[in-house]
Amino acid sequence: MNKTLDQISINTIRTLSMDAVQAANSGHPGTPMAMAPLTHLLYKQFMKFNPVNPDWVNRDRFVLSAGHASMLLYSTLHINGYDVTLDDIKNFRQLYSKCPGHPEYGHTPGVETTTGPLGQGLATSVGFAIAEKWMAERYNKPGYRLIDYRIFALAGDGCMMEGISGEAASLAGHLGLDNLVWIYDNNKITIEGNTGLAFSEDVATRFIAYGWNVIRVGDANDLVMLSRALQISANEKQRPSLIIVDSHIAYGAPTKQDTHGAHGSPLGDEEIRATKEFYGWDPDKKFHVPEKVLEYRQSILSRGEEQNREWNELFNRYKGDFPDLASEMETIMSGLMPEGWDCCIPVFEQGKDISGRAASGNVLNAIADRIPFMIGGSADLTPSTLTDLKNSTGFQKDNYEGRNLHYGIREHAMGAIANGIALSGLRTFASTFLVFSDYMRSSIRLSALMNLPVVYIFTHDSIGVGEDGPTHQPIEHIASLRAVPNLEVIRPADANEVAVLWKYIMEIRNAPVALILSRQNLPVIDREKYAPASGALRGGYVLADAGGSPEIILISTGSELHQTLDAFEILKKEGVKARVVSMPNWNLFERQDTAYRESVLPSGVTKRISIEAGSTFGWDRFTGLSGTGISMGMKTFGASGKLNSLLEEFELTAEDIVSKSKSLLK
Repeated sequence: MNKTLDQISINTIRTLSMDAVQAANSGHPGTPMAMAPLTHLLYKQFMKFNPVNPDWVNRDRFVLSAGHASMLLYSTLHINGYDVTLDDIKNFRQLYSKCPGHPEYGHTPGVETTTGPLGQGLATSVGFAIAEKWMAERYNKPGYRLIDYRIFALAGDGCMMEGISGEAASLAGHLGLDNLVWIYDNNKITIEGNTGLAFSEDVATRFIAYGWNVIRVGDANDLVMLSRALQISANEKQRPSLIIVDSHIAYGAPTKQDTHGAHGSPLGDEEIRATKEFYGWDPDKKFHVPEKVLEYRQSILSRGEEQNREWNELFNRYKGDFPDLASEMETIMSGLMPEGWDCCIPVFEQGKDISGRAASGNVLNAIADRIPFMIGGSADLTPSTLTDLKNSTGFQKDNYEGRNLHYGIREHAMGAIANGIALSGLRTFASTFLVFSDYMRSSIRLSALMNLPVVYIFTHDSIGVGEDGPTHQPIEHIASLRAVPNLEVIRPADANEVAVLWKYIMEIRNAPVALILSRQNLPVIDREKYAPASGALRGGYVLADAGGSPEIILISTGSELHQTLDAFEILKKEGVKARVVSMPNWNLFERQDTAYRESVLPSGVTKRISIEAGSTFGWDRFTGLSGTGISMGMKTFGASGKLNSLLEEFELTAEDIVSKSKSLLK
């Protein structure tokens, strides 16, 4: 190991980070100063990657779970040849800079996942590790080790305190993910002060109990011991590894080392000058990258190009011997779908009642049979959410080819792990009851922020849960999910809407989906009498119309659409010109052109009623703000009881809809 070059590279990472935070007058300099030795060593000695092709499928992944220390990553990427320029670093935290305040996937080359909410990066790294194990099991053949990458994640004290890290670590230990290495920066400092204020557990013992290989390095500046620890983790073949590294936040800063003042604030010009002198750096130089580091960067670029070239040659030979599997891999790498994937989506017969969850399970299996790289599971609720892939087995330590993931009761980690799987190129789904979407909201939000096509299957979607009562009856959840930008919230009304919308879902490449499904059986709508289910592909459509210009429009989703249709028939018999609009996807409807939206919801018809067994928040965008429309829904939590009793109690029956309609038409 070239100690001179190593130290110069490490100090380049440190000083670039210090200067960038100071120039922005905002940011977190302490962790980059402490952990620069670790990231330098990882990229130089233990990771394979090609900076010119940062999406190479067999690259090693580095996740900065402590995303506030983003300058550590940007500086490391810069000296290793990624397209992160010195000007980008000088514009740290400025609008549209390639170096935003926290790492953002798709924004900066070399950033594997968006991080910042603590613990999310750790859990997402488990998804990367699961995907690697699955792909290696399916695609590697004798003489063709195509998939053998490793995943490294750097965490701080905050990541370790967050519950999501415990959920993810527990599952990773159970699955024996030996391709996963977490590095814990144990600097004992948080924003408020020393971690002793709120954190005194024995982290090493906790992870041993999880089934991890635990290693400790007593000094973050000891490259020999860091290298030894990383090599031990590379040699581990049964367990994930945790490397606990004792460090000094803001290492070298004369007054701010080991203080919480260095966590989230610039050091100040004088402190930076003194720190640079401690490093043996010219204190008058800002954003300085020595010539030796530029030479090092060129060597890394050459190495990465060679590693990628050798892999490409291996893959080209593989295509000759295993053309079908090679074609699958190319489909994964392209982000596309296999040819004919949608050939067998079922059509459901009218007259046979079926729940939304059961219809979805049938469609999911038909799709998964044609998409071999689709994997997913539930948070211990597969028998209830009906998301079991019938023609596959469970993904376990002794069966990495299984496509059914058993997440256990770990909703928050499940969402983040699904993000990691999607980031790896596989198609994935994660399922639980709608009411528990709250437990995983941060993970869902990051799915949307990263434009990931994760399908969240949420069943037991309303007071239709019945006897389980208000703790399990979602009220505010759909409205809350609709508030998330770039999240497709879809609530189908019958089995054929489910089928049509699953096709739409699988064609989405840049947004997650919250698919909201009923527990209870629902009639399959008579499509000879009413409009075809294909109308759902426009988000909202006219399902039933009495003819002519409507006097009143009834807008509904999901299971309540059936009460709405019953009300429509009553009103029609009484001579009322009513219209029923099925609105399974607000966002999709609002993306339609003005003429179509006007044809469904004519602006001249102001008497409108929305019907949905949840919070009415947001429905006024369709019912109007003038007071001529009504939103029927839940104003309180639910109650334990039979479904019909609940509908009567909360005034959501067909008769209630008729009554409201008549009062509005007076």
